[in-house]
Amino acid sequence: MKKILVIAAHPDDEVLGCGATIAKHAKSGDEVHVVIMAEGATSRDEQRLPHLRASELSELERAARSAGEILGSVSLTLHQLPDNRLDSVDLLDLVKLVEQQIDSVKPEIVYTHHAGDLNVDHRRVSEAVAVACRPQPLQPVKTLLFFEVQSSTEWQVPGSGLPFTPNWYVDVSETLELKLKALEAYRAEMRPWPHARSLEAIESLARWRGSVVGRKAAEAFMCGRHVDLEGVC
Repeated sequence: MKKILVIAAHPDDEVLGCGATIAKHAKSGDEVHVVIMAEGATSRDEQRLPHLRASELSELERAARSAGEILGSVSLTLHQLPDNRLDSVDLLDLVKLVEQQIDSVKPEIVYTHHAGDLNVDHRRVSEAVAVACRPQPLQPVKTLLFFEVQSSTEWQVPGSGLPFTPNWYVDVSETLELKLKALEAYRAEMRPWPHARSLEAIESLARWRGSVVGRKAAEAFMCGRHVDLEGVC
């Protein structure tokens, strides 16, 4: 049994980025913990007034918990930091929140955002996780993987950020349907086809990523670090 930690910026990013992989870990008996850093709604107003978004924030929390139950994660932590304003939070504060989760869970594998995403919160979370997972002695994290989020990763313009060039693929042929079902819990965040954050587009990407490695469906990642303790890759 492995301990897995997924650290996402907003509610729904955890499913978009690695939902089918979460379900595969859970089905294999692994213990998956999910942490969501920002609340995901108040950037839709000119000013951040969380009390005006109370019902929407509650709905996002319900959606996140429902998605977690569908995928089989064992815990969900919602930090409620300001949506799309994580560049206003000191990096050290973000790092300390991540370190607390790592100290608590002691995960072997961590999944988080790609550093080159268009969304500023995604980039800040990616940076904080990379710092918190630095390879010090006694660091429990042996594998650090960065995921893509449709309608963010691919929307970054060329030359403005690190391109997403996956080198780690997870066969999710058996769990893709659970990812799509979990995204239905986030129906308010989804968009109609041909938007990149539509169910059709998300399934299409999984099928394409799978075809690249000869599988029916896959989720793709960039490996930031992998420490092989058993001598077998």
